Amino acid sequence: MNPDTLLVLFLVIIGAEFIFEKFLAVLNYRKLESKLPERMKGIYDPEKYRQSIAYNKENGRFGFVTSSISFLVIVTLIATGFFGMLDEWIRRFVADPLLISLAFFGILYIAGDILSTPFAVYDTFVIEEKYGFNKTTPRIFILDKLKGYLLSIILGGGILLVLLVLINRMGKDFWIYFWIVISAFTLFMNMFYTTLIVPLFNKLVPLEESELKDAILNYSQKVRFPLDNIFVIDGSKRSTKANAYFSGLGRKKKIVLFDTLINNHSKEELVAVLAHEVGHYKKKHIIQSYLTSIIQTGILLFIMSLLIFNPDLSIAFGGKQFAIHLNLIAFFILFSPISTITGILMNLISRKNEYQADAFAAETYNAQPLQEALKKLSTNNLGNLTPHRWYVFVNYSHPPLLSRLKALDRYESNQTGNSVSS
Repeated sequence: MNPDTLLVLFLVIIGAEFIFEKFLAVLNYRKLESKLPERMKGIYDPEKYRQSIAYNKENGRFGFVTSSISFLVIVTLIATGFFGMLDEWIRRFVADPLLISLAFFGILYIAGDILSTPFAVYDTFVIEEKYGFNKTTPRIFILDKLKGYLLSIILGGGILLVLLVLINRMGKDFWIYFWIVISAFTLFMNMFYTTLIVPLFNKLVPLEESELKDAILNYSQKVRFPLDNIFVIDGSKRSTKANAYFSGLGRKKKIVLFDTLINNHSKEELVAVLAHEVGHYKKKHIIQSYLTSIIQTGILLFIMSLLIFNPDLSIAFGGKQFAIHLNLIAFFILFSPISTITGILMNLISRKNEYQADAFAAETYNAQPLQEALKKLSTNNLGNLTPHRWYVFVNYSHPPLLSRLKALDRYESNQTGNSVSS
């Protein structure tokens, strides 16, 4: 394809993706029901449910505005050849190709953050504050920003530098070496994220001796889950929303419970949530996810190696000469339709895995406290109880709440039927 045709293709892909996303968002927005689903009566009081509808509608409108502005900005930058002009401007001051690329992405990162920060401030201090979620102070917000910059420079900049060096030195074979690097980096982060990254933003303390800790340890021993430690994270300093996860690979696992989760749930519900997470481990979902991610990355990098040295991509972006950084942006636009398809497939697998983890928790512990925990999490977080099925199909990595509750009901019914038969 010549540069002009490529430019049109870039704009068509971006436009088609925007229309597709907005179509799904409108379907999801209109699907919000004012009537409380029968299954949630007695759990979601009418006033709380009205609040959840208002919250989801406001987030939907805000998301439409922010994504529309992002779309208009990126289309304008591509159509006017801004990226090529930026490349030429940097070349006036920098001669080394590697430094040109780093400066190019650095400027885009700073400009993007400046544009997105007002929206982040509004989301945090207006919308989340309005519905009682926000606990972030301006000081914490600013510190998080500064720490985020530092991590972006060290980790993001480091990975980008390795990629650029390998492209410049290894030619089309760069993808093999970078695949190895990114696979090792992903493994490292899976193993040490809680130890190295989380403490930069939150305080982690071991769960004190209590009935909850005894119950968690007893369950872990029962199912032979290699638990190394149980931590409590001070999530309440930023939001009232709750979560839990475990980290680490191999024989040593760390359970991390948000303090908001502990405050809002019973001991049985917390163990049930833990049992769900253990289910992911026992069903090999963690390894499966890691290997799938590595395979996806390898495919992406291989396709990148076929296109990254095409000078027409740089010219289509307004450049006057071949530039790796221009071609990288062009590649990710061209690859985005494939990325959308693989994202849908990954969400399908993820939702299936969530059902399996729920079933494991019901089998090895109890379905009822897990159902109660899921209801409370949705209620406290003002979750959308009636998302559109197409929106779920494309965007949801977890099944909707009502689908999970019905699946657990069926599991309990089947277990009861099997017990009676036997």
